Amino acid sequence: MKLKLYADRMSQPVRAVIIFCKKNGIDFEEIRVDIAKRQHLTTEYAEINPMKQLPAIVDGRFKLFESHAILVYLASSFPGVADHWYPADVFKRSKIHSVLDWHHSNLRRGPTTIVRNTVLAPVLGRPLNPEAAAEGEKFLSASLSKIESIWLKGNGRFLLGGNQPSIADLSLVCDIMQLELLGETERNRFLGPYKEVQQWIENTRNATNPHFDEVHKILMKAREKLQNLRLKGANNEGGESDMKRTLHSRI
Repeated sequence: MKLKLYADRMSQPVRAVIIFCKKNGIDFEEIRVDIAKRQHLTTEYAEINPMKQLPAIVDGRFKLFESHAILVYLASSFPGVADHWYPADVFKRSKIHSVLDWHHSNLRRGPTTIVRNTVLAPVLGRPLNPEAAAEGEKFLSASLSKIESIWLKGNGRFLLGGNQPSIADLSLVCDIMQLELLGETERNRFLGPYKEVQQWIENTRNATNPHFDEVHKILMKAREKLQNLRLKGANNEGGESDMKRTLHSRI
């Protein structure tokens, strides 16, 4: 029975799981759950994931949610997945888990908080929140500094000194990619000081292409729409009402 993946590609963790499956030849059925339409909050979806978040998978009778757990399961259960994604060596695995555990309480709070309280706030019908965005900037800056000083040290091209990506590389890079929604100027303001992070992002992209670019197309289209709608709003052309409808389209 084919793996079922419940997904909305606007979600960073969803993109990481989809890219992993495509890169490793894992056959799956992508079932769209539209976050903008609040489909993840339905009672039907709660039967798949009682936390009502994305992504989630169903493999036969087995259900699983949380992207890190899903990536570990896929890397461990499906044949043909290269060892570098989730090494058999327990010491290397533990290092990967340390990065993933750190991710949710640190880096994850950066891009998500910034984007939700700036460019996405009008779309979600919420006021701009500069204070929350500033707090997100602190988390982002601190996280990027730690990534460079701790996990990108040495000659390796990926986290933990690796020459090939792990599930940690893919998960963290997909999170940082959410900054694309801010537009090029703001993205560069945040990432500009971190040259090693920028190169690592590019290395991860190259290692997983063409799937990386294909899965992120939705993000780039959303960025373009948001930029155009902000210009409309600045010109008082009904941009605000248009922005509230943006995420309800197929972007």
